[in-house]
Amino acid sequence: MLYAILCYNLEDVVGSWTMAEEGAVMARLSGVEQDLAAAGRMGPSARLLPTTAAVTLRKGRQTVVIDGPFAETKEQLLGFHLVECEGLEQAIETARDLARANPGTGAYEVRPLALYQPGGLAAERMQGAGA
Repeated sequence: MLYAILCYNLEDVVGSWTMAEEGAVMARLSGVEQDLAAAGRMGPSARLLPTTAAVTLRKGRQTVVIDGPFAETKEQLLGFHLVECEGLEQAIETARDLARANPGTGAYEVRPLALYQPGGLAAERMQGAGA
């Protein structure tokens, strides 16, 4: 099963890291990602640009585009990892590894993923399973 592990943290704290702090965090995260890649479990990872670069499309009677993210949360979604896991327990353990590599507070949301486009890690596995 492919899982999305969504990374939440305080954007202003992460944005204030020095280049050395950023480099150290990215090196620790890279270690976890390399282990996952070696096991054939690592899909794409991405860091999202700051929320000041975001817009939100809200549906209702009329579709409205609003500057910035529009979520009721103190922390912002900063990025995500797509990881192949045998089940929820392995996905949670993988999120724990990523959390240990990343300092401070925040959250990692673990959610099973259904991929709807051809190609890539999940599609290859799904085709092999006869899906």
